[in-house]
Amino acid sequence: MVSKALMGAWGFFDLCLLTSAILSIAFSVVWRQPNLMLNFTLDTGRLDAGLILGILLLMTFFLSLGAAAQRNNVTKGFVLLNWMLILDAFAVLIVGSLFWFITLQERNHYFGVFQAASNETRLALQNKFSCCGYFTQNESSIVIGGANNFCANETFVASLVSPANDTGLYRCVGPITAITDVTLNDIFTSVRITLCRYAIYGFMAVVICLFLASLCVINKRVEEERFRKIDLKRGGSGFV
Repeated sequence: MVSKALMGAWGFFDLCLLTSAILSIAFSVVWRQPNLMLNFTLDTGRLDAGLILGILLLMTFFLSLGAAAQRNNVTKGFVLLNWMLILDAFAVLIVGSLFWFITLQERNHYFGVFQAASNETRLALQNKFSCCGYFTQNESSIVIGGANNFCANETFVASLVSPANDTGLYRCVGPITAITDVTLNDIFTSVRITLCRYAIYGFMAVVICLFLASLCVINKRVEEERFRKIDLKRGGSGFV
């Protein structure tokens, strides 16, 4: 019979897999709620990818329950589980890389996002960070907001373009990418899992550990079944 210590370790990693699935699904749903910076940082496509990943991990967890419920001499469930875990590993790598690729050209990527955003979103960003325009203060993406807005009129915006103010202080690229960089790095590399962030690449450790634990369970079950058959051929009952 597989030792309690081994099954305990396997069960722990299986619960970690369930936790990873819940986090991926939960944050993919929660981060769709109205929030200026989250909505700007993460597009619907990447949130959908996170949701699909969470569902895939959840399906793997349910499959693992079926594998664990099988008789001790049966390993097909664990073999199928490990194939599923290999699929999970590829999914984690792909989804994590979707976020990682953004960081390679983060400033240019979010320039495109800034240009494609609605006037309301760009105006909100300009007011939030007290800036006008993304790279420069005379680009076409600037939204003139009128009274009670930072970029109130063209005269004020023009004053920011002068060489005396050419310090980057009033450009949106700096403060925007400072926040998006933290969010993206927390998503794909951070080893911390808290109420406000989760790590996709961190899920890979869970998948690998459960895969290795399942291999150990398979090996132990095969070994015990082999000894049982040898014992039956010998006509005894105490070989193992």
